[in-house]
Amino acid sequence: MGNIELAGTVKMLQGQRVQVQKELAKLDKAIAVLRDLSGTNSTPTQNGKRRTLSAAARRKIAKAQKARWAKVKQQRAAKG
Repeated sequence: MGNIELAGTVKMLQGQRVQVQKELAKLDKAIAVLRDLSGTNSTPTQNGKRRTLSAAARRKIAKAQKARWAKVKQQRAAKG
């Protein structure tokens, strides 16, 4: 008798596992959609750490952005 009950319990647990896996797949899809909507990928790299830019790289990016804005302002002044 114990084996019959055990087999039934195992079968029931397997059915619940399948249902939970389906729910997890739905959640994964929802998370992926939300990430796409936000336009950012906030997941860390494979080693678990986020990449950081060096100070020199940040200065270079800032300098390039300032140059782009200066160009825009110059074009506006020429038109106006």
